[in-house]
Amino acid sequence: MIAILSPAKSLNFESNAPTSISYTPHFLKEADYLASKLGKLNSSKLGALLDISPKLAHLNAERYASWKTAQLKQAIFAYNGDVYDGLDAYSLSSQEIEFAQNHLRIISGLYGLLQPLDLIKPYRIDMGTSFATPKGETLYKYWGDKITDQLKKYLKESESNVLINLASQEYFASVNTKKLKARIITPSFKDRSNDKYIMISFFAKRARGMMSRFIIQNEITDPEMLVGFDAGGYNFNHELSKGDNWVFTRG
Repeated sequence: MIAILSPAKSLNFESNAPTSISYTPHFLKEADYLASKLGKLNSSKLGALLDISPKLAHLNAERYASWKTAQLKQAIFAYNGDVYDGLDAYSLSSQEIEFAQNHLRIISGLYGLLQPLDLIKPYRIDMGTSFATPKGETLYKYWGDKITDQLKKYLKESESNVLINLASQEYFASVNTKKLKARIITPSFKDRSNDKYIMISFFAKRARGMMSRFIIQNEITDPEMLVGFDAGGYNFNHELSKGDNWVFTRG
């Protein structure tokens, strides 16, 4: 069983990772190529491409301009958004990190597909960015079926054909589900509001991280055990769940 997550826009390269164990990203060559192209853009053009503020554009222009000598850090400790607040990787034990390395993957617009302990550099580009390369006008075209093919290999290594989709739609869209030929379980997280259950982005993102942590800490390889997820007050909702679209609610 493999679980997939989205990356985060926010990064933490200030604090030290709690382990020195690290690996090289599978698609490092492809990432370096994208970074070299992005490094040729000035901050104004990069800001327009990424739809970010001038301050962030300047920061990321500097990142890509100095790519070859940039700082490295393991992905699971470098990402710092809502999902990763829920995951709280810094408090995982070495044994739990090892399990995550074998059963958790992160889809990235720049790096394609990452294992938790793969070393990454500070960057900013979303999978949905319309960035032209010789392979097409978008990053989806750039990656083609590479992410899918690598996921298939990871699933085979895990001796399972079950993918737990905890990624956002933007990143999951990079997976060719027909070619993957896996059972895909997609958990969603909803909160009660005005007598209805709705998805609130901030809470849903955090819950995806909490479910990843639940999988890791309990060393879950049987997807049926996910119905026991109760972190943050969420519980499996049989009534709202349909097929492999599993709904967890609270409130």
